[in-house]
Amino acid sequence: MKKILIVDDSALQATQLKSILKDEYDITIAQKGEEGLRLAGEGDFSLILLDVVMPGMDGFTLLKKLQDDNATKNVPVILITSLSDVASEERGLILGAVDYITKPFHPLIVRARVNTHVKLYQYRKQVEQQSMTDQLTGIANRRRYEEYSIIRWNEANRLQIPFSICMFDIDRFKVYNDTFGHPAGDKVISAVAQTAASYLQRSTDFLARYGGEEFVAIAMGDQADKIFGHMKKIRQAIEDLHIPHDPSVAQWVTVSMGGITVCPPVEHGYGFYLQFADTQLYDAKRHGRNRVVWADERLKQMLEKER
Repeated sequence: MKKILIVDDSALQATQLKSILKDEYDITIAQKGEEGLRLAGEGDFSLILLDVVMPGMDGFTLLKKLQDDNATKNVPVILITSLSDVASEERGLILGAVDYITKPFHPLIVRARVNTHVKLYQYRKQVEQQSMTDQLTGIANRRRYEEYSIIRWNEANRLQIPFSICMFDIDRFKVYNDTFGHPAGDKVISAVAQTAASYLQRSTDFLARYGGEEFVAIAMGDQADKIFGHMKKIRQAIEDLHIPHDPSVAQWVTVSMGGITVCPPVEHGYGFYLQFADTQLYDAKRHGRNRVVWADERLKQMLEKER
């Protein structure tokens, strides 16, 4: 059931709106602008119904704050008002409201307008999700990674928690493609992505296809030795798929991994540590492939032992 937030200082009016919509939507009510702003940032709402005239933070002020916040700027807002002058309507639309509903409420009009904007919002989300998803593997694409990585990097710095970056790719993938063909290569890329994704399911984990047969993973909260061990499990799980490779180069399809864990405050920006993780991947290749090379916050290297 889709969620709607009603921000209205009148308990009677909020209850009336809830009674009109409760059969189709999960309704949350806030009676102060400040409370509405907090709830909007915390909840996954498909629509906000916002009263214009409220004590303290009025509807126009709250609308501007919602539009200025990346977490809420795309959530449609319908203004609830008894104001009928053109200037007020124009101001709300300029600030980003998608529609007006005037008091007193007409249930059919309220439901019709709410349903329309919820459907439009869900459609836009679906289109956006598709644009951020790698069509071959179903995981995030490079565009989504570039947006998400900086958000997570800033969050880790704000919370002062460890942040890990891992780069990995499929060993000797060109040889595999030349031997078995590109359709088989696509299946391998997909299998590797799905296997890695099955180990990276926490809310603080993120996996994306970086390009071709290369992937990037992000994890937050774990110290270097723990995430190093976790990545070794992923590497082993991919080898254990036992996808035959060209026997002239390897028995099975494998991956090499390189990464680093840093603990804020840090000396350099995100780009430096991404490049460092890529260097670690190169070292994994240089040491024989099918292994993980990691570095801690002191840039001390941990190399998966020879097997």
